[in-house]
Amino acid sequence: YLKISKLALAFAIIRSKPPGKSCKEYTEHLAKIVSEQNFGWKSKVEALEAEVFRLRQELLLNKICPRVSLENGAFAETLLDEEHINSASYSSQLEDSGCDVSNDCAFDSLGIASEHTVNTSKCWLEIVPPLNLCCASAEKSLTDSVQFFQHLLEIRKLSEGGILEADFTELENDSFTVCSSVSRLLDGLTVFYNSPKFPVSSFLTEAVCVLIRLITDTKLSDHVLKKCSKKLEEFQKNLVQIILTNSSINRFQVLDAVSHTLVLLGRNNILRDSLISFLLLELRQFAEQMWQAYQTQAMYDITHYENIFSLFTILEQLLQNETEESNISGSDYDGEEKIRFLKNLDQIILHISDEFPLFSLYLWRVSVLLNSAQIQ
Repeated sequence: YLKISKLALAFAIIRSKPPGKSCKEYTEHLAKIVSEQNFGWKSKVEALEAEVFRLRQELLLNKICPRVSLENGAFAETLLDEEHINSASYSSQLEDSGCDVSNDCAFDSLGIASEHTVNTSKCWLEIVPPLNLCCASAEKSLTDSVQFFQHLLEIRKLSEGGILEADFTELENDSFTVCSSVSRLLDGLTVFYNSPKFPVSSFLTEAVCVLIRLITDTKLSDHVLKKCSKKLEEFQKNLVQIILTNSSINRFQVLDAVSHTLVLLGRNNILRDSLISFLLLELRQFAEQMWQAYQTQAMYDITHYENIFSLFTILEQLLQNETEESNISGSDYDGEEKIRFLKNLDQIILHISDEFPLFSLYLWRVSVLLNSAQIQ
């Protein structure tokens, strides 16, 4: 049947081709037309899928709290009375030219994102405009997920204050919507960090703030992390690789932005241990590569070497938090990767300290932080 169809198509092309064109040229012309039509239909299908998913998000919000509606003026007015987020410090950090390499203020605002509420601008509560079937995009998908979690966080806040009654067990009944929303949020942020455009748009800043609030909220994080912990760990690993592989000349603003996000993610107890383990793994493997390069006088990746210090900074921030908390709760990071990292560290530092003194110093500082809680 397939052979007959191909033969019939070939005869049809030969008989219908216009004069002055070869069969090959006419076939390529027809293929181009069909391809353009397929692309148009594909865009429409993606737009419809995005709209269906947005409606699923809205339905889930209404199941959690039946009083919630995008048309509910009273609810909108209540939300508008809430605090507005002050994201100026994070935005200014992203919009910096990247030429300043000082460390004085690189992490001054690490606590801000999780200590403020999300901007509940009126536009987020208005009725969504008619669907444009030609403009579905990754940015639109990210925006929908950000808005969904903004509403979810506000419902959580108002229910805690007794203003609304909410049933968050509905999150367990529709884990697909929750996990897909988290995935779209993380994928959108990954796309931005891979190909950043500065100055950064405000909704990307808000996306980071929403993500941090989501995983640091004790009630909501249980539902989210239970279903999406693997995706969040994968997101952390992707951000680490973005740091290590970035070779652009003016890359400091990108490294600072990604580092900032990783430190904030590491504030969650579940994510922190996995992030520390992965950072120690990367540092241990690179330290072994540097030792091997020293022994064989081989070449090493200079970009990787320059960027690895961002991982040291992130790890020091996380371990310092661990040390401070261990004084209160008695808990500190004691994973298997810590044992592997410390196993041959002294020997590595001894051999490469003359050739790579700064790198050796940072390795030693990390080892001190790893052992400080145990010593105390």
